[in-house]
Amino acid sequence: MEIAVRRAGPSDAEAIWKCYTAPLAVRNTLQMPYRSLESVREQLTKCGEGDHILVAAIDDEVVAVIGLHTSSRPRVNHRGEIGMMVRDDWHGKGVGTAMMRAVIDLADKWLNLARIELTVFTDNESAIALYRKFGFEIEGTHRKYAFRDGEFVDAYAMARIK
Repeated sequence: MEIAVRRAGPSDAEAIWKCYTAPLAVRNTLQMPYRSLESVREQLTKCGEGDHILVAAIDDEVVAVIGLHTSSRPRVNHRGEIGMMVRDDWHGKGVGTAMMRAVIDLADKWLNLARIELTVFTDNESAIALYRKFGFEIEGTHRKYAFRDGEFVDAYAMARIK
């Protein structure tokens, strides 16, 4: 099985929407249930210069998406923030590893980022393990970070410093 990582395009909207609306993606990210396909199309067309959206495809089927977002503000243009989701049926099959490898390559070799940040729910153990594998460390805990399934949940602030 070959995982091809490439830049997302407008034609990927429906496949990305399927990733965004999968039950585990909704649970483990800040996505809302019932997101519209049109909102994903709009997101892809409104990407700015600092928005780098990549997808992972297996046999031309998009199964994951990751975004690396940077700022043009001079005092913080050395850092980027990532958010990722892998479609539920592709968890544990190396897709997240391929996505992280690609986004770190982009950050290190092309964007010269010294810091990559992310936020992850404290109970998302598989994601935390993946991020640790790539050198991310927990910097702190956001208490009552988000409302999920009728209650507030905590999240870790994690970062990788180069």
